[in-house]
Amino acid sequence: MTGIFVRRPPSLRDLRADFGGQYFGAGATGVLFSATGPVAVIMGAAAAGSLTAAQTASWVFGVFVLNGILTVLASWVYRMPLSFFWTIPGTVLVGQSLATLTWPEVVGAYLATGVLIIVLGATGVVTKLMAFLPHSVVMAMVAGAFLSFGTGLVQSVSSNVIVAGAMVVAWIALTRSATWSKRIPPVLAALLAGLAALVVTGGFARVTGPAAELTLIGLPELVAPTFSGAALAQLVIPLAITVIAVQNGQGAAVLTSAGHRPPMTVFTIACGVGSLLVAPLGAVSTCLAGPTNALLVAVGERSRQYTAGMTCGAMAVVVGLLAPLLVRGVAVVPATFIAALAGLAMLEALRGAFTAAFSDSTGRPVLAPLITLLVTISGIDVGGLGAPFWGLVAGVTVTYVLDRRTRSCG
Repeated sequence: MTGIFVRRPPSLRDLRADFGGQYFGAGATGVLFSATGPVAVIMGAAAAGSLTAAQTASWVFGVFVLNGILTVLASWVYRMPLSFFWTIPGTVLVGQSLATLTWPEVVGAYLATGVLIIVLGATGVVTKLMAFLPHSVVMAMVAGAFLSFGTGLVQSVSSNVIVAGAMVVAWIALTRSATWSKRIPPVLAALLAGLAALVVTGGFARVTGPAAELTLIGLPELVAPTFSGAALAQLVIPLAITVIAVQNGQGAAVLTSAGHRPPMTVFTIACGVGSLLVAPLGAVSTCLAGPTNALLVAVGERSRQYTAGMTCGAMAVVVGLLAPLLVRGVAVVPATFIAALAGLAMLEALRGAFTAAFSDSTGRPVLAPLITLLVTISGIDVGGLGAPFWGLVAGVTVTYVLDRRTRSCG
């Protein structure tokens, strides 16, 4: 996982042989997931910063189009699903920072973050950091970060049983069928069932606020950056940490658990370059997306999963080109619909994360994964750094102070 491991990129003939319905479905599901809950997070941050509708759509354009192209190229070159999107905790951090910073100052911080990520990747610091982190601790952090999707699913059914309940029933029906689940992604069935329930119940909301000003298709809006000490101090290091230690850590752990060997150095540098490219569009820093990659490796043969990554990237480009339409679409569906859809999409990834975190092959009791999980789900925010980061810190500390000492004395 530490080297620049490259297999021969697949030829057009290889692509035709490796492509299949379930890989197309996994790629579509990955984009579908990213275009719902995570986009809602962007819209929340944009609203907190009083961004215009055009600025919000430009942000969405950047995170989908440019990262989609990067995803297609990386998945093809490395012959594994490497899905690049944007840092969700970083988006939340930006939304909070917009209360005191201007939009050009935030964009300036984006550019500085991209440079820092490239330096950390090129110097090998990231590789050493990932080798230092115990796999069970990283996966416990992933489980904690993903847990809210599961609880959100339960809460959505409780508060909107008709819509969310219809989605769950459709998901179960498709999941139970070994034949149909390969042809139609269960999450897609849940999406269609939820939309049908919204039509029947009249649950669609009226588009108001900035989203109502958008046309169906628009062009990105470039932002001239401003570099200020306050913005750099407030955002650069926290954003870099959310990319490297949180999001990339999740993505690498998910891919490794599926049997892939993600090139840490290369994809860290790629995240830095991607961050520089999307920044002028107002888009938050690029990262290797943990949840999306978890969806891409959930089906099929490992050697063919790269086609799911390429599908995801190609569809992301299309979604980004229709960014104004997407922003309007997310605005008309209720939060319970988005929560149910995201929760159903993440169930398999959540199960895998818990299994990897708490399946200790030695049979000896370890405390670190549990501590990591508890801190991660606590929701604490210290120094502008969220709970997943502090979960890693706590887990690594317990590993080296208690667990390894207990094992050596056992």
